[in-house]
Amino acid sequence: MLSEEFEFSGVHYLAPENLGASNFGLMQESSMPAFNLNRLLNNFYDNSPHPFPQAVQEFPQQSTSLSNNSSTSDEAEENQLRIIDERKQRRMISNRESARRSRMRKQKHLDELWSQVVRLRNENHSLIDKLNHVSQCHDNVLQENARLKEEASDLRQMLTDLQIPTPSVDLLH
Repeated sequence: MLSEEFEFSGVHYLAPENLGASNFGLMQESSMPAFNLNRLLNNFYDNSPHPFPQAVQEFPQQSTSLSNNSSTSDEAEENQLRIIDERKQRRMISNRESARRSRMRKQKHLDELWSQVVRLRNENHSLIDKLNHVSQCHDNVLQENARLKEEASDLRQMLTDLQIPTPSVDLLH
C-alpha cells in the first residue's frame, strides 16, 4: 500500500493512498466526530511493520481547514511548542549571559594575576638591588675592617720598636 503526505497549516501528515484529496473532502463534511489525524496516523505508522514511501502531495492552505476541535487541539499543541521554544530561547540567552559573565570574571581574575606578577617582579628587582647594595657595603666594611686591623697591627709593632726602656730603680740609687 502506498502513502501520501498531506500538509495542514504547515504540518505534514502521511496518509494511505486511498485517503487522497477527493476522499479527504468527504471525510471533513461527514457527520463523523472530529479526531486528531496526526495522532491517528502516528499510531498507525508506529504499529506498522513496514515503512511507507513518502509521496508528497500539497494542498492549498484554504482548502485544508480542519474541524474546530482538531484546530483547537492543534493550536494548543502549537502554543505548548511555542512556550517550550520560548523557554529554550530564554534558557539559551540566560546561559549565554552566564557564560559571558563567567568569561568576564575569568578575564578580570587573569588581569589581577598579571598585575600581581608585574608588581611582584618589580618588588623582586628592587629587593635584588637592595641585596646587591647591602652585599657591596658588607664587602666594603670587611675590607675596611681588614685594613684597620692591619694598620692596628703595624702601629703596635711601631710602638714596640719605639719603646724606651724605663729607668729602673737600681740606676737611680
